[in-house]
Amino acid sequence: MKNNIFTLFLLIFNFTLFAQEKAIINNSDSPNIVFKSVNFGDCHWTEGFWADKFKVCEEVMMPHMGTLLKGDIGHAYNNFKIAAGIKDGEHQGELWHDGDFYKWMESAMYIYAQNGDKEILQELDEIIGVIAQAQEEDGYISTQVQTSDLGRFSNRKHHELYNSGHLLTSACIHKRLTGQDNFLKLAVKHADYLYDLFQPQPDSLKRFGFNQSQIMGLVEMYRTVGDHRYLELAETFINMRGRGGNKVDATTKPKMVGDMVQERIPLRKSKEATGHAVLALYYYAGAADVYAETGEKALIDALDLLWEDVTTKKMYVTGAVGQTHHGLSKHKDVIHEGFINEYMMPNLTAYNETCANIANAMFSYRMMGIHGDAKYGDIMELVLFNSALSGISIEGKDYFYVNPLRKVNGALDYKATAASCREPYIDCFCCPPNLVRTIAKSSGWAYSLKENGLVVNMFGGNALDTRMLDGAPLKLRQSTNYPWEGVIDLTIEKCKKSAFEILLRIPAWANTARLMVNGKEVPTKITAGTFAVVNRQWKKGDQLRLELPMEVKYMQGNARIEEVRNQVAVQRGPVVYCVETPDLPKGTDILEVHIPEQANLEVDYQPDFLGGLSVIHSDLRLKPANRDKMYQPIEKNEWKTYRGQLIPYFAWSNRGDSEMTVWMPIIWN
Repeated sequence: MKNNIFTLFLLIFNFTLFAQEKAIINNSDSPNIVFKSVNFGDCHWTEGFWADKFKVCEEVMMPHMGTLLKGDIGHAYNNFKIAAGIKDGEHQGELWHDGDFYKWMESAMYIYAQNGDKEILQELDEIIGVIAQAQEEDGYISTQVQTSDLGRFSNRKHHELYNSGHLLTSACIHKRLTGQDNFLKLAVKHADYLYDLFQPQPDSLKRFGFNQSQIMGLVEMYRTVGDHRYLELAETFINMRGRGGNKVDATTKPKMVGDMVQERIPLRKSKEATGHAVLALYYYAGAADVYAETGEKALIDALDLLWEDVTTKKMYVTGAVGQTHHGLSKHKDVIHEGFINEYMMPNLTAYNETCANIANAMFSYRMMGIHGDAKYGDIMELVLFNSALSGISIEGKDYFYVNPLRKVNGALDYKATAASCREPYIDCFCCPPNLVRTIAKSSGWAYSLKENGLVVNMFGGNALDTRMLDGAPLKLRQSTNYPWEGVIDLTIEKCKKSAFEILLRIPAWANTARLMVNGKEVPTKITAGTFAVVNRQWKKGDQLRLELPMEVKYMQGNARIEEVRNQVAVQRGPVVYCVETPDLPKGTDILEVHIPEQANLEVDYQPDFLGGLSVIHSDLRLKPANRDKMYQPIEKNEWKTYRGQLIPYFAWSNRGDSEMTVWMPIIWN
């Protein structure tokens, strides 16, 4: 009996000692999480697609963006200096520009955690010192208010809580990855201020928190410092939603009410995603974090319904969300940059804000941790390879805010909705640093831990050196040229002697996947859209091989999506393809392009083209487009056959101003 008690004590001690507390999301002690996050830095990209993207992020994206935000173009750092009284001038940038800067700081921390560059740490220390000077004695900080006469929390459109959320998150990451507490001290001071201000829930503040990054930030603060008040306040912000209906009062921006800001219906009674897509998905992601700690059934039941609504009725084939720039909800509330009715999926005018697409992946990552279901990993992967990466140029210096699925010159006033080409600086700069921090932290999403098991979420050449939940060391190497090739090899370099599980995500598109250990096919059932589980006594040198089918597929939309009737999109593995006019005969209108049902499709990896990628050569049919009249009779037209090229959607608009389409009319044989 004594031996059993001693063994139990050792197990508990080891679990506590080796808990993964340096992860992007520190859910090591969260009681309602199936998949625990791995410490950031335990996984490094080593070769292939994500290693290449991380290198560009490290060498170009992050430092170049820092130059923008610390200089007179982005002006974000100047705003903190002005608030601190060490620089003269006026606030520049949007009201949420502080949050943009915190996101960039977070990306710098992820780079530092990978390369150990002391200059990054020194620069962050300098910046944190300026932020400390800008912070008010009572803990308040939001430079757009401090440098103006706006007044604290006088109107929620000022985005003070949005800035707060990114401050809290960034400070938690800084503490975990550097071990320093200089940034965290500012965050604690600010979180305490928010608790004292909002927890009494005065009527004057009950409509605040509509852009809900502060919920995620408060939960991470709770996980980092252990103060239960922060979790309590995070839940309060959830509880306050749904009380305001669609009424306008002194604290709301006209038309920024009702469904637009998810306040018509309390979250626990919500069944469909409404309003501004970023606001909604940050809200849902934060609520998932709260559920991870509280286990409240009503909360997860609502989140399950909302996730299904987003991903099965309102999401594009690229994983993008937020169908419209301007529109109406079912309740006739004015909304923008957001969700409209199910299956209403315009391509030319699709808004699909980069931040919304990333938030879709953030929400799914949290839901995967809660449920341990591979379908959430499929959404993460779809977003990362398509509607997230489309937001930045191959070079890493130019950005899209909006990600449509069709671009037709002359069809829209792009200045009124979005740029026709990527821009070196966007006045509303929320998306670029969000994307850069996502690329910088992507290795932290590659693996998860479960009881006596390792979960492979993402595929890419990497090295993992971590500890399992029982404290056992685990080292392995993943080798692959995914997503251009479908072979993934995992080689065990160090592990415990007793048996444990390795779970590999089998994408929903991989209907004929094969799994082998040391060259022999495993008897484990392989089902697309699930995790394949291999449980055995592993040893150094063991190799686990997953072979995924990488055939080119035509994708069709639900019959209710009018915009894509009799059209197809082309997908290979997780990558969605498009046709771009630089790959068509000169002067070809993108509306001329059709694709035959039985096109001869050939995959061609081109290492020196657009950073290295696989293109698809295809038979295309070109028919003169009807641009002159609204309607006209069909006339006998001479079709032209052309051997064209399709490129990954994320790589379009890297060769100048061009037209593009993901969906093409199909010619049935």
